[in-house]
Amino acid sequence: MTKIVVVDNHGQFTHLERRALRDLGVETELVDNETAPEEVDADGVVLSGGPDMDRIGKSAAYLESDLPVLGICLGMQLIAEELGGRVGGGEYGGYADVTVDIVDEDDPLTGSLHPETRVWASHADEVKELPDGFELTGKSDVCDVEAMSDTDRDLYGVQWHPEVAHTEEGDEIFENFLEICESN
Repeated sequence: MTKIVVVDNHGQFTHLERRALRDLGVETELVDNETAPEEVDADGVVLSGGPDMDRIGKSAAYLESDLPVLGICLGMQLIAEELGGRVGGGEYGGYADVTVDIVDEDDPLTGSLHPETRVWASHADEVKELPDGFELTGKSDVCDVEAMSDTDRDLYGVQWHPEVAHTEEGDEIFENFLEICESN
C-alpha cells in the first residue's frame, strides 16, 4: 500500500489534506515540520500550506529526499523559493474562488483536469518566477503561476487547496499524485 506523509506547516487545512488521502484508501501520516526526511518511511510527501515562510521548519529538506513532493499553497511557494524561483505578495490577497486554466495537458499532476477548473485558493503570496527545471502547468486571471511541475525530479506544486470542497477536481489532484508516487 502506498504511504504518503503530510508535513504540517501549520496550515488551517492540513488535516483535510490527510483526510482526502485517507478517503482514497491511502495510508497517511501527519508529521510536524521539524521532522527530518530520514525519520519518515513513505512513498511520497505533501508539503502543506501554512501562514508564512518563517514557520516551515525542516520542510525544505524533503526536496532532496528523492521522494515525489506535492506542495500545496505555501508548500508550492517553499519549493519555488528554495530552488531559485521567486515568491512575492499577490495582488488579490485572501481566499477566493478562482478559475484556473490548465496549460499543459501532458502534465502528470494537472493534465487530466478540465481545461478550466474551479478552485479555492489564497493569493496573499504567490510564485512570481518559476525555478529552473519547472514548467508552468496552470494559471489564472489573478495569478500567473497557479501550478508548476518538475517531472524530472517529481516536484509539483499548486497554489490552490485540492483538499477543500470548493475545489471541483481536488480528489483528482491527489489521485494523480498517488499515481506519480506508485510509478516511482
